[in-house]
Amino acid sequence: MRGRSCSTGLSWWVRLNAQTTDKTMNRRRFLQAGLAATAVSLWPHGVEEARAQTEPRAEDVLIVYLTRTGNTEAVAEIIRQEVGGEKVSIELETPYPEDYDAIVSQVDRENERGYVPPLKTKVGDIGEYDAVFLGFPTWDMQLPPPMKSFLHDHDLSGTTVIPFNTNGGYGVGSSFRTVEELCPESDILEGFSTRGGLERDGIYLAIKGERRDEVRAEVRDWLERTHLAQKPE
Repeated sequence: MRGRSCSTGLSWWVRLNAQTTDKTMNRRRFLQAGLAATAVSLWPHGVEEARAQTEPRAEDVLIVYLTRTGNTEAVAEIIRQEVGGEKVSIELETPYPEDYDAIVSQVDRENERGYVPPLKTKVGDIGEYDAVFLGFPTWDMQLPPPMKSFLHDHDLSGTTVIPFNTNGGYGVGSSFRTVEELCPESDILEGFSTRGGLERDGIYLAIKGERRDEVRAEVRDWLERTHLAQKPE
């Protein structure tokens, strides 16, 4: 039997390698074309499906809020109407005084001491919720002590947390940053803030009538940006 020369064997290997390379390149082009076609076919449906997966079901939503003059509660109700869910109002074991100057002094002392007042409000099954909205006014340019109490008492690890705020026109202060600090294992989404009343000047419930409609539009825009708005069935 005649043996194959080295040159013949080498040329055979080169031809075989070239054929294999061509097949690999053709397969790669096919896969790339298939992926491109898939991406085109999924757009915009793929985006809509991904967005739908981020929108929590109404029964998985909890809306926790602290209110004094009713403005934060008004926003909480707007959110409930837009996304569904259960509303829970934070109540203290010992309520704050009704007098404005008295509550300002008490909150100042609590913030200076790092004191968190005991709450009457308890949510035993908070881990069952996928998304928790946290609503509060700005007090002393900080997160109000009762909301700090709630976050100390309830573990929101692994939960999507969405803060919302009302204030007298001076912003959220450090409140949103404090929520992030107290919920280190949570997914914190973009917060919402709007102007409410100004108790110091005798302006109490401001989010009503036309102003309520304006705030509703603001809330809807915010929920759309965070992909939390529920689509009508």
